[in-house]
Formats: sequence, structure tokens, C-alpha cells
Amino acid sequence: MSEKLKQQIRKFKYPLLALVLGLAIMLMPIGTGKTAASDAHSDEQRLEAVLNKCEGVGSVTVLLSENGAVIVCAGADDPVTRFAVTKAAEAFTGLTSDRIQILKTAANIGG
Repeated sequence: MSEKLKQQIRKFKYPLLALVLGLAIMLMPIGTGKTAASDAHSDEQRLEAVLNKCEGVGSVTVLLSENGAVIVCAGADDPVTRFAVTKAAEAFTGLTSDRIQILKTAANIGG
């Protein structure tokens, strides 16, 4: 190596070291290997389980996304039940009520 190159390396050795360490940290695998889809599915099941235990809700299906929630339940025609389901979904997901839709289960499906 030339003397000029050695001087440049000495001059920038700490920024170069920080760069190499930063790249090494970024390339390290992290997390549990779960995907966002599997997390959402698990959250849907947990919310369904809680709502199934609530009075007046009846059978329930939950669909969650980053932008909102759709909850289909047999008791959605009762305003009190609809309000309780909305509040439970708000508490569980952190979504605001304008991002949560409560729908009545279709008559031919059951409920």
C-alpha cells in the first residue's frame, strides 16, 4: 500500500469501523420468524374468542388489516351489542371506531 492510502485509512478508521459494524448489525437476523399475516390471524382468533363470550354477540367472525376491522356477528342488529363490539375492537386493535365495521351475519349462513 502506498503511504497516502495508509494515511487516509488512519484518518477515517473510526467512521469506517462504525460503517462496518452498522452493516454487520443490519444483516443479523432478528425476530421470531412470524409473518405479519400469521400475527394478524392470531389476533383475529383472539378477538373472536373474546367476542364469542360476550352476551348478545352470538357467532362472530373477525377480519383485521392495517387499515381497519370487519366484524360479522349475529347480534349486530342490536345497537347495544354493536356498540359493545365496537368498543371491544377499539380496545383490542387500537383502531378508531370509524375504521371498524360491524355487520350482521347473513340469515342463510346462521346466527
